[in-house]
Amino acid sequence: MTRAVLFDTETTGLEPHLGHRLIEVAALELVNDLPTGKHFHALINPGRDIPEEATRVHGFTAAHLSDKPPFGAVVSDLLAFFGDGKLIAHNARFDFAFLNAEFALCGQAGLDAARMVDTLELAQKRFPGMPNSLDALCRRFAIDLSARSTHNALLDCKLLAEVYLELTGGRQRGLRLEAQRSAGRVLAYTFAGTRQPRPIVPTAGEAAAHDAFLGRLREPLWRMT
Repeated sequence: MTRAVLFDTETTGLEPHLGHRLIEVAALELVNDLPTGKHFHALINPGRDIPEEATRVHGFTAAHLSDKPPFGAVVSDLLAFFGDGKLIAHNARFDFAFLNAEFALCGQAGLDAARMVDTLELAQKRFPGMPNSLDALCRRFAIDLSARSTHNALLDCKLLAEVYLELTGGRQRGLRLEAQRSAGRVLAYTFAGTRQPRPIVPTAGEAAAHDAFLGRLREPLWRMT
């Protein structure tokens, strides 16, 4: 059983080295690349203003977050949820940079880049030269975007989990997946059965009709030896 964590962040801007801060972080647990239903989510008071252009993206203002805890108050719970497995994000270098900047302010070690799985890079390799934003990938894979009016870290995680499954070929691992549940949450996913070959044998009438059809063709390849 392989555990990983898929996560997303929202921020006050694009550059942590210019003083921009984290305002939201959400994460989903994956077991064997499938969501278990266990998640982490926190809204964070950045301790600074939120520019209007950032608010237009995610909908949060400084007033919305004035009563939320600082990042230092949630860092232990976040690190515990992350564990030590791989960490999956879309444009992961952006999210890693912001989290590592916040960890540094708290005196914590940064995330190891070796744990990073970037779904943007996966998508660019699979669909070179095509739009590969989260919205574009959801549309390409026919994933419902109706609930996404602004960027929201938890919703984006749920959408990205479906995209990640598509990018890694997860929907083709079997005809049906059966969840094994314990203590009210999914622990693992197993195949519900194996596919058995079903040969298709034509009837005598179908074979005769096919032979008659070939008789009307000029030098049919099917009869050449």
